[in-house]
Amino acid sequence: MLDRKRLVCVLVAAGLACIPVQAFAQSPEFAYSAEKWEALRDDKLEFEEIADLVHEYNNTVVQNQISYLDYKDKNRDDIAQDYYDQAEAIYSSIEYPDSDDSNYGSQMASILNSQIQAENLMEQGDESVEDSETVKLGYDQTEAGLVQQAQELMIRYWSEYYSLESLRERKILAESSYQSEQTRMSAGMSTQASLLSAREAVTSAEASILSAESSLEKTKQSLCLMLGWNYGSQVEIGELPELDLDAVSAIDVNGDVTKAQEQNYSLQLTNKRLANARTTTVQNTLTQTRASQMRTVANSVKSAYDSLILECSSYEQVLQAYELEKVSMASAERKLQAGTMTKSGYQSQKSSYLTAEVSVTTQKLAVLQAKLAYDWAVAGLASAS
Repeated sequence: MLDRKRLVCVLVAAGLACIPVQAFAQSPEFAYSAEKWEALRDDKLEFEEIADLVHEYNNTVVQNQISYLDYKDKNRDDIAQDYYDQAEAIYSSIEYPDSDDSNYGSQMASILNSQIQAENLMEQGDESVEDSETVKLGYDQTEAGLVQQAQELMIRYWSEYYSLESLRERKILAESSYQSEQTRMSAGMSTQASLLSAREAVTSAEASILSAESSLEKTKQSLCLMLGWNYGSQVEIGELPELDLDAVSAIDVNGDVTKAQEQNYSLQLTNKRLANARTTTVQNTLTQTRASQMRTVANSVKSAYDSLILECSSYEQVLQAYELEKVSMASAERKLQAGTMTKSGYQSQKSSYLTAEVSVTTQKLAVLQAKLAYDWAVAGLASAS
């Protein structure tokens, strides 16, 4: 099976525009089994495939992998030397004018600017704390952030999908109510105002559906483009993982704070830059930065945990409300069959039941997203600033 037609912009040389090319996966064929390659290359997106799809096909990740080739195996001295070489090139190009030259003043001003630029470059070389490892850490952080973003988009897609289903059910109820009002109007049991109101409810439901369909499609296309598909590709979005509330109950926040500090990309970058620092001033600044980041990461993890617990509490509440609506719905079914409930009253109860049902589904997804945010905070993406 041929790989998908994925278009990426590759910077082939400095100053050249990005050009679209037929792109294949970045890893060699032996990186995965034949079965896994087939799964990655089909047109069905599974949640567990997102990380690999970002790594292989995301345009930003691909470009970063190409850019990294310029830094690979470079140590701090190599990168500092780049600054020194640029400064030396500027110094070498300076030619002092004759004092009798009519443009002497403007030429000297230009030379002064060049000297300042060269001095700044020399200072940047002295203060440079980058090497191939810091560049890779930065690119790894970007890639991890893109994976999280894509996972959140997939959750949003399903949240919007279920909301759309609810809107369609509401339209059916609105149409049924409108038909009832028409019947009542014909029998002289309703007013023109009531009929108009029922019709407006149908129109409003139709408009809401159109808006929701558009939003759902935009979310899907954004997700697919992030993962390498062309715009408009017919991609089947797979199911989300099941929510594991036991895993939430088993969380050890204090232990996870320690893990988060060890794995945090920003903290790792600061530690590496501190090891590369040449001057006392830079060392002191980075030492203070590290202490601040340690505190911020800890607070970020705790905040993510608090948000997760809040979403779990909300889930329990909507679940309880749904159970009550189930009882009321069953009662309404019996009353309708016995002729002791009007069709209008039944439709109202059904609307409440459907709303409660969708609330459970969407809140479940909210818990899943909060758990995802917490897991990523522990895995290295907790805010450090």
